[in-house]
Amino acid sequence: MARYYYVYIVTNRPNGTLYIGVTNNLIRRVAEHREGRVEGFTKKYGLNRLVYYEIFENVSAAIAREKRLKTWLRAWKVRLIRGMNPEWDDLWDGLLDALPFS
Repeated sequence: MARYYYVYIVTNRPNGTLYIGVTNNLIRRVAEHREGRVEGFTKKYGLNRLVYYEIFENVSAAIAREKRLKTWLRAWKVRLIRGMNPEWDDLWDGLLDALPFS
């Protein structure tokens, strides 16, 4: 049975502050951000809007991608988000239907 890992970006508003993370349970993790249960940067800046994610079957690949994205210029990250989500919609609605499950 496949196991999935996710690299994701949350923000507080379109073109707002960005946070990149990695998790093995995107629904749980985004719910934690939305409810303010994640102490630190995301809670401080109210980053609770999922605007981008990628799915991996290999944890090492997911972690490497997260690290790589964190080194990118902001403009590159914005282009990446706009490529998947041009309106910066909160992808939380419909997330359950969009994800594969292990």
